[in-house]
Amino acid sequence: MSFIADNQLPLISLFFVMGCGGTLFLFRKPAGHRAWRIADLVWVVLGGFGAIAAVIAGIYAEDSSRIDRQIDIAFAATDAFDRDAARFRLRFCDPAYDPDTAVLCDKVEFLSASTAGNAELPLFLAVTREVAPLQGLQIFAPDTPMAEMSDKKARVDAFDPEPFLIFTALDVSTRIAVDNLRRKVPAIAGDYLIIARAYDDLIAQVDQLKTEWEVLQANAHILLLQVIALCLVSFAAPFRLGKSLVELAPKRN
Repeated sequence: MSFIADNQLPLISLFFVMGCGGTLFLFRKPAGHRAWRIADLVWVVLGGFGAIAAVIAGIYAEDSSRIDRQIDIAFAATDAFDRDAARFRLRFCDPAYDPDTAVLCDKVEFLSASTAGNAELPLFLAVTREVAPLQGLQIFAPDTPMAEMSDKKARVDAFDPEPFLIFTALDVSTRIAVDNLRRKVPAIAGDYLIIARAYDDLIAQVDQLKTEWEVLQANAHILLLQVIALCLVSFAAPFRLGKSLVELAPKRN
C-alpha cells in the first residue's frame, strides 16, 4: 500500500500509456470488429468500477470532514481552558485570597501543566490537522514528503489520551474548597467551576478526536481502492476514445 501511495501519479501515467499502446494496436482493426467491442466492454466494466470507487471514496471524504471539525473544536477547547486558567491565576493567585483559594490555585496550576502545558497535546492537535487520513491521496507532488508524513502519522498513532483522563478537576479537596468559597467569595468558586468545565470539555474533545482518527485510519484502505480505480480507468479511457474515433472516421469504399 505504501508503494502505491508513494507513486500515485507515476502509476496512473503508466496505466494510461499502456492503454494508449493497446489502442494504437487496435487501430489496425476496422470499426465494428470484435476487438473494438471487447475494448468497449473493458471501458464499461472498469469505468463502472471507477464510479463505484468514487462513490465509496466520496462517503469516506464526508466522514473525514468530521475530523477537521473535531480538530477545530479541540483547538477551541484548548484555547478556552488556557484563557480561563490564565485569568484565574492572574486574578486570584498572586497572592492567593485564603487557604481555600490556594487549593484552587494549585489545582489550576496542576491542570494547566498536565494538559495545555504538556508538549504532547498541542503536538497531537497540530500534527493531526497536517496528516489527516485523506492526505494520503495526493495525485500531484505533496507539500510534505511521504517519509516525513509517515513519521508524523506514527506520532499521532502513538499519542495516548489516557494519562489526561485520569485527572479530575473536582476531587475531594477541591470540592471542599469550592463549597467553602461559595459561602465566602462566590466569584472565585464560580470562576473555578468554569475552568473545571473547560478542562472536562478539553479532555472529552481530545479523546473524541483520537477516536475519529482511529476510525479513519481503519478505513484508509479506501484510498488505496480509489488509486487502483483511477489506474484502471486511465488504462481503459484510451480504448473508449479510440473506438469513438474509429466509428467517426469516414468509411472506405
